[in-house]
Amino acid sequence: MSEKHVRIPSELPILPVRDTVLFPGAILPLTVGRESSLSLLNSLQGDEKILGAVAQLDPRVEDPTASDLHAVGTAAKVHKMVRMPNGNMVVFLEGLKRIRVVEMVTFRPFLQAHIEHQPDIVGPADAELMALTRNAQELFRNVVSRSPQLSDDLQGVVLNIEEPGRLTDFIAGTLPSLSTMIRQELLETASVRARLETLIRELSKELEVLELRTKIQEQVQEQVNQSQREYLLREQMKAIQKELGEYDDAQTESEELRKKVEASGMPAEAKKECERELKRLAKMTPASAEYMVSRTYLEWMTSLPWTKSTGAEEIDIVRAQAFLDEDHYDLEKVKQRILDYLAVKKLQPGMKGPILCFLGPPGVGKTSLGKSIARALGRKFVRISLGGMHDEAEIRGHRRTYIGALPGQIIQGVRRGETNDPVFMLDEVDKLGRDFRGDPSSALMEVLDPEQNATFRDHYLDVPFDLSKVLFIATANWIDPIPEPLRDRMELIELPGYTEEEKIFIAKKYLIPKQAAEHGLKQEEQIQFTDDGLREIIHSYTREAGVRNLEREIATLCRKQARRMAEGKTEKLEVTPEVIREVLGVPRYRAEKEVEERVKHPGVAVGLVWTPAGGDIVFIEASRMRGGKQFTMTGHLGEVMQESMRAALSWVRSHAEPYGIDPDFFSNQDIHIHVPAGGIPKDGPSAGIAMVTSLVSLLSGRQVRPRVAMTGEISLSGIVLPIGGVKEKVLGAKRAGIKEVILPEDNEPNVKQDLQPEMLEGLQIHYVSTLDQVLEIALAKPEQPTAEAPKPRAAEGTPTPQVGARSVH
Repeated sequence: MSEKHVRIPSELPILPVRDTVLFPGAILPLTVGRESSLSLLNSLQGDEKILGAVAQLDPRVEDPTASDLHAVGTAAKVHKMVRMPNGNMVVFLEGLKRIRVVEMVTFRPFLQAHIEHQPDIVGPADAELMALTRNAQELFRNVVSRSPQLSDDLQGVVLNIEEPGRLTDFIAGTLPSLSTMIRQELLETASVRARLETLIRELSKELEVLELRTKIQEQVQEQVNQSQREYLLREQMKAIQKELGEYDDAQTESEELRKKVEASGMPAEAKKECERELKRLAKMTPASAEYMVSRTYLEWMTSLPWTKSTGAEEIDIVRAQAFLDEDHYDLEKVKQRILDYLAVKKLQPGMKGPILCFLGPPGVGKTSLGKSIARALGRKFVRISLGGMHDEAEIRGHRRTYIGALPGQIIQGVRRGETNDPVFMLDEVDKLGRDFRGDPSSALMEVLDPEQNATFRDHYLDVPFDLSKVLFIATANWIDPIPEPLRDRMELIELPGYTEEEKIFIAKKYLIPKQAAEHGLKQEEQIQFTDDGLREIIHSYTREAGVRNLEREIATLCRKQARRMAEGKTEKLEVTPEVIREVLGVPRYRAEKEVEERVKHPGVAVGLVWTPAGGDIVFIEASRMRGGKQFTMTGHLGEVMQESMRAALSWVRSHAEPYGIDPDFFSNQDIHIHVPAGGIPKDGPSAGIAMVTSLVSLLSGRQVRPRVAMTGEISLSGIVLPIGGVKEKVLGAKRAGIKEVILPEDNEPNVKQDLQPEMLEGLQIHYVSTLDQVLEIALAKPEQPTAEAPKPRAAEGTPTPQVGARSVH
């Protein structure tokens, strides 16, 4: 029925619609399920059921009000209503006229509003309007011809519409690609000319998209046709070769793989598996996916060094030692272990390779040492990094049922080494991950067990491969993250940090020549490093156990000289402390000054700690305030360290009087111990004597002597117990400018074994067995001594030692 024959009242029930816009002249089926909308439809009476269809601003609103609706909608006639079994209703609406909602009259049980008609503004029927109309018709016809969603009959329909306003409404209601926002904009636009311009713009966009889509489809179809053509040609070629009696590619490939299997020298079980796979391969067509899977598997099997070794070359111990000394300074313990292995290997060639683990801070040469060992042994060197590895399949490989499956990193590394006895470095073994994909450290246990790795079975190969001849070397910065079963399979060799003199020697022999060559400089002619200059870099610009940052700073100085030479300044650069401060800027570390400043006040002691980056100093600060019996411990401390603090407080309370401390100090005072650098986790018992010293210093008012550091575990009876990491801690103290170190007496053998006399130069070591001896050395003498100073005594119930603390210069 035409809109001209229907009278539209000035007050209409409003039906909110979501994600759609009804245009005049269009038929729209709607599914109605809201209670208010069902009430509206049930209230319509008579033959001509008229309502207002208005789009929602936000389709997610379930119970829209006047503010949730657009101002312009469409008066619509209800042609048919069908009730569904689920209680919803399908209604067919015909758009009649544009309307504007003036005011809402009622809100319950449904919306009802005063409306006013919004007539089209056509303007003069000039040539421009006619051109816009024809342009819109032509664009729409092109869109219909290219769109699979639109019927071709629409091309004839659009040509029969002469009124521009009806034309825009028809196209806007028919074009499926228009968004709800654009449709609403077209509905609200009263000017027909403006509607045509908007519609032409949107039709042009849609036509461009459809043309691009057609172009892509044509390219894909062309590629498919080309593939089909090539397939037919190949099949014809095969038929011709068969008639001529020639072998096809697949048969030739199978024969080549069979020859490789015979020549590989693989064991019987692996050979049997390859023959079975060759039989399967012969029955497949090269175009099948399974053919490529079998072929790739056979290529992996035939490329592995089943029997290929480095060779039976005579082992020369002297030459091997020369190689190790040439590449690395010091590290005698590691070198001796490698030479011992070579000596046994020379006497017993069939021995299994050891599983070594180099443990030490970054930059001490763990990875490069593996290369030197391979060179000394005359073997290939293979390295894989385990840092961040989470998937067990990275070690054992993927099963062939998975697409793109490959062997694990162990088999891949052996293949890269091209021999079955390479030096295989497992770098960063302490940084292995673990999650839902598996535990790589558990998979490594079979690899690193000399009793099991002779029959290592990779998931991809699914046959045993002998790894017993491989020399596995793992590296780690920290021992704790390595699981105990894996740790048990490795021989740990610790690489401690370097002393100052060792760093200077390494820099002069290795680092400076290397960096000078890399930067195109002639050492001694164009750049020369003085010993004082190197000491300045080590003291003021690097704080590390290794030499990685030292090499980085040397490279910076070489770059500066290279730039000066490029600018025409050809004079030699002598690297002195003054030049270093000019190039590298303000010194980053002033450890000596820091220690002296921090221990000026009573209650601050200097402890020694072990870290993955080497030994270092740590400050133990104690403070007291009014209160009573509250003991606070801060600084991101672990349980063991907190227990050590409580033990220190208990000892001080039970031995207060000999040190001039009120025995009841804890009754009316609160004690707070803090270990700075709160962002870094700390744990362990070795700071026990530093905690006692800090508390006694605070409560007695006696300062801790400057440049004195200490480490040792304590017992409640006042005995100083031994600790670990002695070498790293002593070297860390020396780097920090400490002059005196207090160590447990039981650690004296560690010092004599691990530290050479030149390492202890300028450092005084005090060996103690009781806390009384510690305090006698660590605390400054009282400024106003009493008539009779208290005599140091052992803890209650412990015999007083006959021999006091001993000092070693």
